[in-house]
Amino acid sequence: MADFTRLSMTEAADAIASGEVRSVDLTQSCLERLRSLGPKLNCIAAIEDDSVLDEAERCDRERVAGKLRGPLHGVPLAHKDLFHRKGRLVQFGSLICRDQVTKSTATVLERLKRAGALNLGSLHMAEFAFSPTGYNKHYGHCRNPWDLERVPGGSSSGSGAAVAARLVYGSLGTDTGGSIRHPAAMCGVTGLKPTLTRVSRAGVMPLSHSLDCVGPLAPGARDCARLLRVIAGADAADASCASYKVPDYEAALTGEARGLRIAVPESYYYEHVTDDVRALLDDSLEAYRALGATIVKVPVPDMNLVNNLGQMIMGIEAAAIHEPWLRTRRDEYSELVRSRIEPGLLYPATRYSQALAMRGQVVAEFLSSTLANADVLHLPAISIPVPTINETTTGENPAKVLGALTHCTRGINYLGLPAISVPAGFTANGMPSAFQLVGRPFSEALLLRSADAYQRVTDWHRRVAPAAA
Repeated sequence: MADFTRLSMTEAADAIASGEVRSVDLTQSCLERLRSLGPKLNCIAAIEDDSVLDEAERCDRERVAGKLRGPLHGVPLAHKDLFHRKGRLVQFGSLICRDQVTKSTATVLERLKRAGALNLGSLHMAEFAFSPTGYNKHYGHCRNPWDLERVPGGSSSGSGAAVAARLVYGSLGTDTGGSIRHPAAMCGVTGLKPTLTRVSRAGVMPLSHSLDCVGPLAPGARDCARLLRVIAGADAADASCASYKVPDYEAALTGEARGLRIAVPESYYYEHVTDDVRALLDDSLEAYRALGATIVKVPVPDMNLVNNLGQMIMGIEAAAIHEPWLRTRRDEYSELVRSRIEPGLLYPATRYSQALAMRGQVVAEFLSSTLANADVLHLPAISIPVPTINETTTGENPAKVLGALTHCTRGINYLGLPAISVPAGFTANGMPSAFQLVGRPFSEALLLRSADAYQRVTDWHRRVAPAAA
């Protein structure tokens, strides 16, 4: 098995468990790729030293002795630079925290470690997670491995780029308005935003407490299913984390889509969709029809209101988090990020209270109308072909481009619903595109089964970006 880049995460894990490959060989390969291709993509925040190879060798010895640590035994991963790692530098993509050494480790990273995963480092991200493209004035633009002049999506930009180029087999990111789904869609990998309280956020730098989600990015739905089972579940360190039993998400992947009821919205979501993106979305629905699914048109509530409510909550909560630094270290923010945070200081408390109080009613309306007679909602992940870095920074109308990129993702975070971004082909500019499936609260198993069924009859998620060649 010479070409390790063709393995999915679960294939790599299963090959290690069976003795077909060694963890040390996969780890060495990933380290070499991180060091050689990582700078080209500017997707790295920090790389582990060669001591991680000693851990990989221990994993191999344990396997020979018949002892597997868990379902990710010996698998090389790396994660967004937003997760605390005890005794390690974590920058959050910022200058303000560039010298910060954290005193604890995020719960999700501890769970991955117990499952046997190896952590090869931390990955580039937008400053404090404030960008749908991966823009970072301080540390430079992360590059899309399909075209180095195009954005990789953000804010989990390094996660999307590193997985797409197969520098690692999977990654954890965070999603407050699309920050897992954007890089997954733009880099051609699978990204899962779980239900709001499904995964612990302990030890994760927050952007907005009421909207933030932790989730996986990996080549396929099966990989995301395995990662989610490891990281999900109640956590004493995060009182907001749901205590519901964690199902065996991977066992739910039956390949069946017969009888699945897929909703397609009648309004809002297709306002910015270009013809080539629309054609790929239609192709994905045809694939589901061929699998036996039923497609139904459905209404959606006022999503502009939903977006405004979510934006208000994010702005206020981000301002509360950053207010001490805004007073003492204001000049260390990029102007773009500072300009997004500071308006949150001006909202009256009554507006924030109203936005939170309306949430239950809005979610109930969405579930009783849009998902009343359907199992999942099928949406664009991004409405337009992946833009260039120039188009999102100094181009003719960057604000319009950014608005189109976030149009289909932002409201889902206010609703707190789970959503998965699924690769669906390539647009005329040769860049990946994707659809997303949205479900009811805690319906991740159904979303993963639906995505996996599609991926069994397509191979978009198996395409490896040219930068990996």
